[in-house]
Amino acid sequence: MQPTETRHPSIAHRREADGTIQTLERHLLAVGQLSARNAAKLKLIAVDGIHPANLQGAGEVLGLLHDLGKYSKAFQDYLRSAVGLIDQDADDFVDAKQLCGRVDHSTAGAQFVWRKLSKAGSLGQLFGQMLAVCIASHHSGLIDCLTPEGGDNFTRRINKAEHSAHLEEALAKIDASVSNRLSELIDGGNLADDLQKIAGSIVKLEHQSGKSNQIVQFKLGLLVRFLFSGLIDADRVDSADFERPHARHLRQHGQYRRWEDLIVLLELHLTSFTDTNPVDALRREVSEHCRLAAERKQGMFTLTVPTGGGKTLASLRFALHHAQQHGLDRVIYVIPFTSIIDQNADVVRGILEPAGAGIESGSIVLEHHSNLTPDEQTWRAKILSENWDAPVIYTTSVQLLETLFGPGTRGARRMHQLANAVLIFDEAQTVPLRCIHLFNNAINFLVEHCGSSVVLCTATQPLLNAVDPQKGSARFQSANEIIPDVPRLFAALKRTEVFHRHQAGGWTDEEVAALVAEEIADSGSCLVIVNTRRAALTLYQICAQRVEGAIYHLSTLMCPEHRRQVLTKIRNRLIDGLRTLCISTQLIESGVDVDFGAVIRHVAGMDSIAQAAGRCNRNGRRAISRVQVINPADERIDRLIDIREGRNVAQRVLDEFERNRHAFDGDLLGPAAMTKYFDYYFAQRAREMVYPVSPDAAMRDDSLLNLLAENRLAAHDYTQHRGSAPPLQLRQAFMTAAKAFRAIDAPTQGVIVPYGVEGEELVAQLCGSFKPELQFDLLRRAQRFSVNVFPSVFDVLQRADAIHEIGDGIGIYHLRPEYYSQEFGLSETPASSMETLYV
Repeated sequence: MQPTETRHPSIAHRREADGTIQTLERHLLAVGQLSARNAAKLKLIAVDGIHPANLQGAGEVLGLLHDLGKYSKAFQDYLRSAVGLIDQDADDFVDAKQLCGRVDHSTAGAQFVWRKLSKAGSLGQLFGQMLAVCIASHHSGLIDCLTPEGGDNFTRRINKAEHSAHLEEALAKIDASVSNRLSELIDGGNLADDLQKIAGSIVKLEHQSGKSNQIVQFKLGLLVRFLFSGLIDADRVDSADFERPHARHLRQHGQYRRWEDLIVLLELHLTSFTDTNPVDALRREVSEHCRLAAERKQGMFTLTVPTGGGKTLASLRFALHHAQQHGLDRVIYVIPFTSIIDQNADVVRGILEPAGAGIESGSIVLEHHSNLTPDEQTWRAKILSENWDAPVIYTTSVQLLETLFGPGTRGARRMHQLANAVLIFDEAQTVPLRCIHLFNNAINFLVEHCGSSVVLCTATQPLLNAVDPQKGSARFQSANEIIPDVPRLFAALKRTEVFHRHQAGGWTDEEVAALVAEEIADSGSCLVIVNTRRAALTLYQICAQRVEGAIYHLSTLMCPEHRRQVLTKIRNRLIDGLRTLCISTQLIESGVDVDFGAVIRHVAGMDSIAQAAGRCNRNGRRAISRVQVINPADERIDRLIDIREGRNVAQRVLDEFERNRHAFDGDLLGPAAMTKYFDYYFAQRAREMVYPVSPDAAMRDDSLLNLLAENRLAAHDYTQHRGSAPPLQLRQAFMTAAKAFRAIDAPTQGVIVPYGVEGEELVAQLCGSFKPELQFDLLRRAQRFSVNVFPSVFDVLQRADAIHEIGDGIGIYHLRPEYYSQEFGLSETPASSMETLYV
């Protein structure tokens, strides 16, 4: 590479506010440094003398090369025309609007690194392809290497002609500082050696474990996504900080309070607890076990504790001490429902961000659980995206799975933050069944190759380590359990008795209402959990007319702040011993701290029944309380496959329990029952665990596990047409798989709702704010006032003119007040109409 002088310095960006130019040289060097720091987080374990390698050099190369194509005259003319640096009458002026997104600036860097590394045999081709794919994909999301129909997309992209890719032109104009650094890293550094160690570590570990090449390829794909994540985050951070320099202080860049300081706050809080009943003593025991387990070496752990056993603070205690013990960066709580995030984050924030301690709110505990920004992000929305830059993160399973497997760049940007961390998967049994093998392989990768520790935390431990190991089973054994005697703990914490109230023809709503009235009269309070929002609203309507005492409704159509306030009212009434009825969907089951006198549950999976029981006699104030499981007469769950299949398997277990209680140790909610349930459930649905996809999503019947690994069907088609195997070390159809992936059955869009005075003021501030640094804070607050809606509902609201976009093209929406009920939440019709219908 021989740099030459250019008439004008090549530019990367022009600040809209004041016209300041960021040179391409400065941008590439800065992104190189940030990307290097992100990539250095990967820690690969030693295998047969292969010592852990450092990916820092690979990360820096990605940063230096990602915008190499911007040195071309075509791109500089486009950019300078777009920002007004070229007069419209000048010869170099181009119509920037017509050319937007059409001037290729990402292929050149991909071509360069491929040509440099692919000469060194098959390993060089593997490493060259890894880096080239990241660079070529940095605006689109990871591209397909081999398309589902067998097309060699990678080779097509890498062989793009000079007049489109501009590689040679870019190399003739490259800044000397960038050129020299690239030479140091690629020609004189340890880049190839480090990458060889990394690949060797993955391959040897899997082969020693007797695992298939499918898992090797899947993990290599995760390695690509990890490097891609570090590059994307570096690019976005540098670009955003240049555009809005005053917003830099909002980022912490990993400079957090010491773990020791946070541990002191937590331990001080724990000392304030006193044992007022036997349950409190058992919770303290669980907490002590977690404290001692934190000193173990890093790995994958299970924490199996009955509902109400104090897992929230006990797991936090493990996480903080374990992070300090091993010098980890952050703790990430992954929780299935936003309702639990609301509750748990509030508790932990109160401990780690105490009032009057001089700790800025949000600097320690960050919640991230709402899809406020769209998948197809605008530039401005990218600036506002979160990258989990905090020591304690609370997020949802959906966000975590999107980070690992989702489309585009928004989710993938966060993946590198999963390295060198403690990940607590609360209610681990809620991992979507079709994601089981994807999830298992991913957490194995994070533990074995990214220096992280994982805790699978639940009262109903799924058999993630007992599924097909050739497709991906979680690598833990009974010795990885934090609680030394799980059966003894379950027996000691038994506070409910489950009654199977199945009746021929099922229970009508009127019969359920009568049963509710009996329980209220006998127990003083009752929680009814149903499987659908429609069932909750219908039963609420009937019970409101027939049951004495206060009645409340909960569903995901209510924003987190709304649910929090309702739950506060419910808790206060329960503490005061007042008659209270709550009718809810399953959102209340997992981790919500309420203590009802009785529970009635529409029959569902055994894990759901156990979680429902955890809302009953939670603090052991009664000797034993009733949990009644009933079969509703008219339940429309044919399209809710997981609920339907869980119900069917649970019915089998319930029947077996009636015939042979001894086989279940006499406890329908204990470990023996849950093992039998998941054994039946997973065996019945084993074929679904690979995440099957249809021709609509992948051109043929296939699976995401295959598309993200060997992509065998596409490779076969390639061979059939070409007469030889594809000449690629990586054959993954990354983009096809990502677009087909859905953590839930349909993608959702977050809508900010005007709940209460604070919600109304927040919407007004967002609509009036044009400063991203201000919106950054407002959007964090808006998480508590957002409702995630499915596309069909979003379309209905748009047609009704019920939602409006905030700002100009930012892709974030708010709801008109009349479409939000103070009783039921978001409505597809004006709230007054809905309240007339249901109340």
